Amino acid sequence: MNKDWANLAKYRSENLKIMNTTKSVVFMGDSITEFWKVHHKSFFTSNFFINRGISGQTTPQMLERFQQDVIDLKPSIVVILAGINDIAENTGPRTTKEIMETIILMVELALVNKIKVILCTLLPSNHFYWNPKLKPADKVIALNKLILEYSQENKISLIDYYSAMVDVENGLEKKYGADGVHPNLEGYKVMENLISVKLNSTEFL
Repeated sequence: MNKDWANLAKYRSENLKIMNTTKSVVFMGDSITEFWKVHHKSFFTSNFFINRGISGQTTPQMLERFQQDVIDLKPSIVVILAGINDIAENTGPRTTKEIMETIILMVELALVNKIKVILCTLLPSNHFYWNPKLKPADKVIALNKLILEYSQENKISLIDYYSAMVDVENGLEKKYGADGVHPNLEGYKVMENLISVKLNSTEFL
């Protein structure tokens, strides 16, 4: 059994180094977020963005580390992209309602600590190469619908990655990522354009 289930140790030393420096935006997520800095590191370094993605993580794991990897860093904004690994059942089966409830807990934690929130729809996916028995396309659509409704009802800023990257089979456009889940550089450029427009909008200026 993994004693550090939420991988609290991963960013602990980095967090200590930047605790008292100026931060603007923390990106909370899973491998899609973590690999972003591998494919395009300068997007983070040139903008002083903090990447707190951990590959394979589900929303309960993110929730457990949200205090140290987001709140304690005192950013002005957190970008939350989460849920695809819950659908992939990485830590066991969960309903879209259960996933959404955990995402909402992260949002509420941020807001109570005066951190603005940008919620993101999940990227499209119609198969998981590590769990091929699952057919995730409909569940991704259902969770994105909950994310959209919640953001509208609670006036939470939203970025819709899904609509910008989906193909005719409700999967990830191959030009944006070969494995059907993770973006390549071209995919990350689409995401960067969307996040840049959002951060430069009047609600964040």
